[in-house]
Amino acid sequence: MTAAHRVAVLALDHVMAFELGVPDRIFKAAVRDDLTHRYDVRVCSLDGGPVRASGGFTVTVDHGPEALAWADTVVVATIQPDGPVCDVRELPEGLAEAFATIRPEARIVSFCSAAFVLAELGLLDGKAATTHWVLTDRLQRRFPKIRVDPDVLFVDEGRILTSAGAGAAVDLCLHLVRLDYGARVANAVARRCVVPPWREGGQAQFIERPVPEERDAGTAGARAWALAHLDRPIGIDDLAAQAAMSRRSFTRRFRDETGESPLHWLNRQRVEHARHLLEATDLTVDQIARRSGLGTGVSLRQHLRAVLGVSPSAYRRTFRENAATG
Repeated sequence: MTAAHRVAVLALDHVMAFELGVPDRIFKAAVRDDLTHRYDVRVCSLDGGPVRASGGFTVTVDHGPEALAWADTVVVATIQPDGPVCDVRELPEGLAEAFATIRPEARIVSFCSAAFVLAELGLLDGKAATTHWVLTDRLQRRFPKIRVDPDVLFVDEGRILTSAGAGAAVDLCLHLVRLDYGARVANAVARRCVVPPWREGGQAQFIERPVPEERDAGTAGARAWALAHLDRPIGIDDLAAQAAMSRRSFTRRFRDETGESPLHWLNRQRVEHARHLLEATDLTVDQIARRSGLGTGVSLRQHLRAVLGVSPSAYRRTFRENAATG
């Protein structure tokens, strides 16, 4: 049995309590068949002492900055958006020195406004990143070298990952579980925590809009229909017909509700279904391609390589081995 993946969660002054607790809740729910934990989660501060939380109370932690050097994944929890880090270029004392101890192969994750911490350290230069949609313009203006994406729930740049606000921390943690141990384990964690294993669309659907939304039925029914018929050809007109809308109205409403175009959403659902079948079944690549609506094994290989950079056989081998040994 392999050792547990080590996660250090850094609590800075003005930490938001909800996001501080997300890694422990999600990662501790990832257990093996013998109920041992796949992750070892430690909460730390820069000096090992207590930190002030945004809710008017103090958090006492069990570890100091040495946890950052120990960790395989370092998470910087959300800080109060109107605190000093987001408003002025003022990093907490000792932060740069503590980050210098993080191992080169370790992942670094920020939740919500903690993206400003990574940005101030220069870790996001030249990379895509996100934060809460209220803060994306501020982050882009202050750090023009970052490609800020205001629409997504999280951004995965390999070693560096950033999430949008509040609940998106859950989405990113589930994504990390999926990367480490596959969809089967991530789905089990989601069920245990009573959260969706994958939320559709991005945070664009939550952005306040100056024009009131229409009161018609929406596109949820069409999306549910599409998920039940991924094995057949589906076009925008088919989806619009399911929603009893014109093509133009449906496309606009779909983007408002999900943050992406219908065809981009549909293609992502096909790839996600193919990933699930690769992990959970012994179907051939051609069979999986047909069941996912991707046509042929050649098409599936092209889609998977474009999205994940790996072949179907390599993906299946990696995640089946992780699920068996992790």
